Amino acid sequence: MPQITLQPVWTLQSDEQGSLSPRLIELLSLVQQQGSLLAACQAMGLSYRHGWDLVRSGETLFNTTLLHMERGKGSTLSPLAGKLVWADHRIRARLQPVLDSVASELRSEIQRITSSDAPDAFRIHASHGFSIEKLLEALMADGQPVARRYATSTAAAAALRDGQCDACGVHLPLGAQQARMRAHLGQWLQADDLQVIDIATRRQGLMVAAGNPKKVYELADLARDEVRFINRPADAGTRFLLDGLLQDQGIASQRIRGYEQSEATHAAVAACVASGLADVGFGLERPARYFQLDFMPLVTERYVLVCHRAALDHPVAQALLRLLADPALRSGINALPGYDARAAGRITPWSEAFTGTPT
Repeated sequence: MPQITLQPVWTLQSDEQGSLSPRLIELLSLVQQQGSLLAACQAMGLSYRHGWDLVRSGETLFNTTLLHMERGKGSTLSPLAGKLVWADHRIRARLQPVLDSVASELRSEIQRITSSDAPDAFRIHASHGFSIEKLLEALMADGQPVARRYATSTAAAAALRDGQCDACGVHLPLGAQQARMRAHLGQWLQADDLQVIDIATRRQGLMVAAGNPKKVYELADLARDEVRFINRPADAGTRFLLDGLLQDQGIASQRIRGYEQSEATHAAVAACVASGLADVGFGLERPARYFQLDFMPLVTERYVLVCHRAALDHPVAQALLRLLADPALRSGINALPGYDARAAGRITPWSEAFTGTPT
């Protein structure tokens, strides 16, 4: 079964100038990364002339400069071009988990229609994260019939309870907040036979612009008037974790400017901070490093899959456990900033999995 990938595409249109090629945004993004229009054209497989034509068409549409060129110094984006590129980053960060879920559903539908003897897909609903993303990609590359859907930890846990998935991916912090999160998820994870499969630990903390211009070092700094915060949605596990951390320190969320403003993913929070729309966010280390932000870790948490005991015998679950024992996959997860896969594949009953500090 071929893989299916969906990518967001946005166009710009003017009544006078017509539509702008979506490749211009890709070209500008590569210029930002490469520092050179020539290098960006080479990376896209375009001629230099074609690249210049794209830039000129954009400048005509907006009636302003998009690239500043200096002989011997490469190319830099104009303020408008920079805004377009960061808008694209935010769009992709917001939508990619949703598009991945839709692509997985479409793949399963096509497989059912074209292969009458195709096995039922193993359904995984999971809070989005970069270790589970790597695991699911490895399963699909291995040809395993997997239907993935990214959701909040709460929604994933509810889906397992309601029989809408075979395993759910959730994250629980180590330390003082663990019991609170376990009790929260326990509203849906109550069956006696539930098993926990460890994927990795990961770090969550504060994301700030490089150099930390607002001097944000701890949660108390979020309450300063000049600090603009960007949050995760109210039903996200990361938001639940942050609420608990603030309660422990006696910090009222109403004092934090922007606390009710949210982005759907960790990457979207990081992109929002990197583009200057907020001064600080709370989330995973990997997207913070990707967008070249400074990161101050506050919490380590376990990302796990939860399933019923019988699901462990499913062929896909067996393949999943083999992959988690594979040094190559573990190495790939360990390469993610803030991730540690040394316990990957460990199986523990839900009733015992969070009673002490795991090794």
